[in-house]
Amino acid sequence: MSRNIRVEESKATPVSERRIELVERKGIGHPDTLCDGIAESVMRALSQEYLDRFGGILHHNTDESQLVAGRSDPQFGGGNVVQPIYILIVGRATKEFEGESIPADSIAVETAREYIRDSLENINTESEVIVDCRMGEGSTDLKDVFEPESGSAPNANDTSFGIGYAPFSPTEQVVHETERAIYNDLRHDLPAVGEDVKVMGKREDDTLDLTVAVATVAQHVDDLDAYISVMDDVEEYVRGVADDHFEGEVNVAVNAADDRDAGSVYLTETGTSAEMGDDGSVGRGNRANGLITPAREMSLEAASGKNPFNHIGKLYNLLASELSNNVYQEVDGVEEASVKLLSQIGSPIDEPQVAAINVQTEDGVSVEEVEYDVESVVDDGLENVTSITQRIINGELGTF
Repeated sequence: MSRNIRVEESKATPVSERRIELVERKGIGHPDTLCDGIAESVMRALSQEYLDRFGGILHHNTDESQLVAGRSDPQFGGGNVVQPIYILIVGRATKEFEGESIPADSIAVETAREYIRDSLENINTESEVIVDCRMGEGSTDLKDVFEPESGSAPNANDTSFGIGYAPFSPTEQVVHETERAIYNDLRHDLPAVGEDVKVMGKREDDTLDLTVAVATVAQHVDDLDAYISVMDDVEEYVRGVADDHFEGEVNVAVNAADDRDAGSVYLTETGTSAEMGDDGSVGRGNRANGLITPAREMSLEAASGKNPFNHIGKLYNLLASELSNNVYQEVDGVEEASVKLLSQIGSPIDEPQVAAINVQTEDGVSVEEVEYDVESVVDDGLENVTSITQRIINGELGTF
């Protein structure tokens, strides 16, 4: 194999066997995740515009977008948003190509508004959100890199790396699935539950402590008793999710900062803390696998908003996660796998400087016995790396 694939045994103690493990997930309505989602949706819209008009993806990146929090006066039964949330779309885009103008800014603004409407049910995007766009144009040499080419894989736009691992530990599964279940299911049964949910998991030995922050929607909470009832329902629901993935003791704290005696609780008008003081930025939240995991090797790249054509900060982080899962699922004898991919600027993205794979194997299975199969899985993934681009544009692969 010619793709610089290296397989070695992992010497690290598996995360699930360590005494302490910390895992975090910022939910869809969290200001940082909102920025990730806006940047990614604008990237997809611009990519599709370029493909439809020119048959290829032109230079663009929207991974510097920001959110400035608004100001609100939430009250039981409903209050007011006093100052709207301000969203600034920042980055670079191709706005003219082959003599044709491209309305990149207009596409970005409308796409951002649509994303907010789809993600937050209780917000008025006309009066409670300001969307501003300040995308510049890329330099000529960068534009040349992105011009559509046929045949071989494109060249890497940067010297950078991506990291992935599999499988999730039980703690990671609980944290990830807790937020996903609240967003996708519980909030539809409990309209008082907003989209801004943050889950922090701390496992110590066999005990898992979950701290869950849930933005409640004021118009659906008549008084403090109703609020407490909602929190009790959330706690019970979270315990049920945790029991599906974790066998030890589980402790759940919901909205731990509340002072119920003083009547100070986590109320919002819109279901997100972005309305009342919490700013946001692309890349400050979840990694490409949807979690923040200080016990794991991980990249600090802001994957959301980067172009899906040859931006290593996006492609290699997504690919590394996928390859890790493929190795874990397809190679008998592998209990855990991590993948690190390093590019070199100007070199084809299917030929990394190194693809380093660390594996934990079952008792009685040596790394030498699985090495060829691991290399084959990774080689196949690199050979088909360009397929990731369309899957990103289609929304099949997420970055947060």
